[in-house]
Amino acid sequence: MDNKVKYQGALSITAWAEEDRPREKLLLKGRSSLTEAELLAIILGSGSRSETAVDLAKRMLANWSNDLNLLAKQNIPDFMQFKGIGEAKAISIVAALEFGRRRQLAKVKERRQIRSSRDGFMIFQPLLADLPHEEFWVLYLNRSNKIIQRERISVGGVAGTIADIKIIFKRAVELLASGIILIHNHPSGNLQPSVADKQLTEKVVKAGKVLEVAALDHLIITDAGYYSFADEGLI
Repeated sequence: MDNKVKYQGALSITAWAEEDRPREKLLLKGRSSLTEAELLAIILGSGSRSETAVDLAKRMLANWSNDLNLLAKQNIPDFMQFKGIGEAKAISIVAALEFGRRRQLAKVKERRQIRSSRDGFMIFQPLLADLPHEEFWVLYLNRSNKIIQRERISVGGVAGTIADIKIIFKRAVELLASGIILIHNHPSGNLQPSVADKQLTEKVVKAGKVLEVAALDHLIITDAGYYSFADEGLI
């Protein structure tokens, strides 16, 4: 990737018609009128001597196929590869993306009862889909399938993570949970469960029967979708 291409004769944003400048356009026409590049340009604040903030934003988005999910997975050094983006701008981008992710997580408070596998996916997709490593979480539910608590059980690497069944059920007993849903992500994007995923699920189901804590589902999350053990008849 050549990030040093110069745009000859580019007009500065201040030379544009007022309704075409990102900030002014937002004020005049509302936030929904802005393109992704214009929104990113506002975060950037400025471009470089050779290109406007909008041109820089377009170049950045094109580098990740205009896929906002891919953009959200990048870190500060990834953004600093572009001419015109120093550490301060890179931090602003990462902070804005993280703020958007947390907004999605805040919706969990509005969705207290789990009625389907998709409910679980909607809760954890913003949390897990963009991670470059695996994490294993558990949703603890009461008899009405309302969420008591969600807890991260383990953090691993790119290839996997280890979930301790004793920790899962110790917390279930402490919370007086009647049911649990297992959740973990696959950074590779592969939705199919591994042999280890299936073996762990079988052990959890068996242990849950002894402790009268029903293992209701096991979800595998990627940025493209999810796999439900319950939907597939594996629980």
